[in-house]
Amino acid sequence: MTWYVMAIILAGILKFATNPPSAFVAWILSKFELQPKLSANNVHVTYNGKLLEEREKLEFIDGFNKATFLNKYFMITGSEEAFLNPKTHIIPFIIQTKSEKNDMKFTIYCYKEHIDVVKLYKKKVIPYRISSSTLQTFSIQ
Repeated sequence: MTWYVMAIILAGILKFATNPPSAFVAWILSKFELQPKLSANNVHVTYNGKLLEEREKLEFIDGFNKATFLNKYFMITGSEEAFLNPKTHIIPFIIQTKSEKNDMKFTIYCYKEHIDVVKLYKKKVIPYRISSSTLQTFSIQ
């Protein structure tokens, strides 16, 4: 009888290990994603030192969430300052949010062909490129 119960338990563990529920997989993957989906409640978006209005903020966050990831930039240790403060005439959008216990800051430079994002999270600088027609037209306004 005990062998039968142990076999059922082992079969359940094996089944879970080979085919975990999608909610569990989504939770694990969200821990490693580069560009998280942002919620409007705990996000502050500034442009040129001024907070965006609620409607503009919602449009911007929606465009950011729907953006297509293009590639991650290769960064050499010590070159963080070049990504955090690039020599460009573009005024960046700055998104500040809190993820669980840690603060996240996204600096977004909108160009005509693409958008450069610099993510500052846990004192790490992660630069990458996205594409979003919504954000690109938003920056022109």
